[in-house]
Amino acid sequence: TDGPVAVPHLNQLARQGVRFNNAYVSASTCSPSRASMLTGRYNQRFGFEHQLHERYLRNRMEYYGFKYIIESDPWVPQYADSVPAESFMKEMGMPLSEIMIPEILTKQGYHSGYVGKWHVGKKSENSPNAFGYQEFYGFTSSHTLYVPEGTPGYVDMKIPDDFTDDYIWNGQRDGLHAIQRNGAVIEEDRYMTSAITDESIAYMDTYGDQPFHLHVSYTSPHTPLQAPEEYVEMFADEADPVKRVHYAMIKNLDDEIGRLLDYLDKNELSDNTLVFLISDNGGAEYNLTTRNGMYQGGKITNFEGGVKVPMLMRWPGHIPSGIDYDYPVHATDMFVTTVAAGAGILPDDRIYDGTDLTQVLTEGIPAHEYIYFKMGFNGGIRNLEWKLTWNEDNGDSILFHLDNDPYEQHNLYHQGHPAVEPLVDAFNIWAENNKSP
Repeated sequence: TDGPVAVPHLNQLARQGVRFNNAYVSASTCSPSRASMLTGRYNQRFGFEHQLHERYLRNRMEYYGFKYIIESDPWVPQYADSVPAESFMKEMGMPLSEIMIPEILTKQGYHSGYVGKWHVGKKSENSPNAFGYQEFYGFTSSHTLYVPEGTPGYVDMKIPDDFTDDYIWNGQRDGLHAIQRNGAVIEEDRYMTSAITDESIAYMDTYGDQPFHLHVSYTSPHTPLQAPEEYVEMFADEADPVKRVHYAMIKNLDDEIGRLLDYLDKNELSDNTLVFLISDNGGAEYNLTTRNGMYQGGKITNFEGGVKVPMLMRWPGHIPSGIDYDYPVHATDMFVTTVAAGAGILPDDRIYDGTDLTQVLTEGIPAHEYIYFKMGFNGGIRNLEWKLTWNEDNGDSILFHLDNDPYEQHNLYHQGHPAVEPLVDAFNIWAENNKSP
């Protein structure tokens, strides 16, 4: 439903397909979350447990400075005995042993393209092209400027109370934040959200007469906050200038998604195209732009506000339209469903964690018995009723009965609670097949 921003195109997509009311990602930050949806496997299976960073606290002086002098709330620095060397940080990313959709569907005659944010590898050796995407337009970092700072016709909005905002703006369009095409850095003056739509349409203009798989990865409304002036003016009644620009970015994103879907309609591709829409994590409440409604927490937490995300699926003639699916689903399901839709064959040398959603939607059955979470000290698991999360560092454990308490208001954890042991046992069995980060 609409909040402060009307999103008619997203609502139309929901009416035309399936709305998943309990969709989850495997991590509450973008890098590891994307790693799972791009492979159909929990990212912990191949050791991609943490966010890709370009900077760590380098010594004890920096640690104490951030802990006691710099206002970084709600971020709390963690002391570490060691940090990765700069040379190692450059190598971080998706291992080449992993397989993505293009490497499977190419055998079925599909052409594949990737447009937008990548953020699962920093080098050409683990770029989209390295994993079978024949065309790539975008950038490899977590973010980039939507337009060069100070571009006429656009509003640049800094967030002075957000500790992370300076870092976001400092990247400009340099290094990993540069816009590239198939590995070559290019000049780009278009607004990034519009450019992603433009490039996606151009891809389909070129390859739409053959089977294709196109991954479109919008960044909006991720910071930095930049929006076209005409969209900002739509929210002139909003007193908070930060929210005003954030709302403008959401409205523009909805229009760009509408432009993409209109292209499918006008070129008679809609009836033969499987469309997914998902977010890679919950809203980032810490940057003061958004709230996750009644849900606890947000990005970087294992509360519902961090790992539960919007997810839509449309495939006319193959799945129902205008329905809600209330059982838990997972981002890895998109991979397995897409491969099945393209008549691909999953390799049998590894575990795939996703489920073909066309089957469970047809049969009306649960897609998963359990959903798992693991990032550093923080672990978690949910089944159809219960969700258990814990922190191995401080010993905290929290148990919610999601059927009765979807907003995680009442912690029912105590030693000996009958729901705890089966959940812990299931998590441990799952973890046996994972790789250490």
